[in-house]
Amino acid sequence: MVSLENVTVDAEKVVDFLKRQMQFKEVCQRLISQNLIEQTAQEQGIEVEAVEIQAEGDAQRRQRRLENAKDTYSWLVDQMVTPDQWEAGIRDRLLAKKLAQHLFEHQVEAYFVEHRLEFEQVSLYRLVVPYELLAQELFYRIEEGEISFYEAAHLYDVDGERRSHCGYEGRPHRWALSPQIAAIIFSARVGEVIGPIQSEQGYDLLRVEEFIAAELTDDIRQIILNRLFQSWLESELPHFLAQHAPVS
Repeated sequence: MVSLENVTVDAEKVVDFLKRQMQFKEVCQRLISQNLIEQTAQEQGIEVEAVEIQAEGDAQRRQRRLENAKDTYSWLVDQMVTPDQWEAGIRDRLLAKKLAQHLFEHQVEAYFVEHRLEFEQVSLYRLVVPYELLAQELFYRIEEGEISFYEAAHLYDVDGERRSHCGYEGRPHRWALSPQIAAIIFSARVGEVIGPIQSEQGYDLLRVEEFIAAELTDDIRQIILNRLFQSWLESELPHFLAQHAPVS
């Protein structure tokens, strides 16, 4: 039983709420996955040292601008977490990361080579308007040189942040785009205006600024490790559950 803003909430109500929100199974799966990680790490002789927990805790404090122990404790109280629980959570995440590296580090480069296309990037500009006729009109005006893509995005895009960046969408990887949009974008020419394409926000015009070749950076290495590790968890979880099922 816990108290939040002078309102008492018991564990049974938390469980009931998770069930009504269709989140209970997910939480249970995460808990069981952690048990699987613990067992496998023990079998592999993998441990997390206190100095590693301290270093990660310090990094989190810097990230949250927690200048001293008092600030850290106040933040933990606000999160309804004890210092021991916080450190235990850090330890769990570090253990999972070390286990993933132990199991799959040697597979990362082969995976990258096999899935290289997924990790290609594109420097992309996007202009979204609410109506197809407006999108078509802007497309023709841009094609005729009456207005630049960037100016049109700055004036007409439905998203304020994208307007302020003249339509700049970022540098998404191919895997982060829907297969249909990825196929269109990666078959376009640099500088070509694409669209209109209907989306959830309205009607899109797209402009490719640059294609960026896939490269095995530290970030991509971690993404691949996470994929391999998650796939392993999903495949091993049924066996783990069967091993720990009560005997009738």
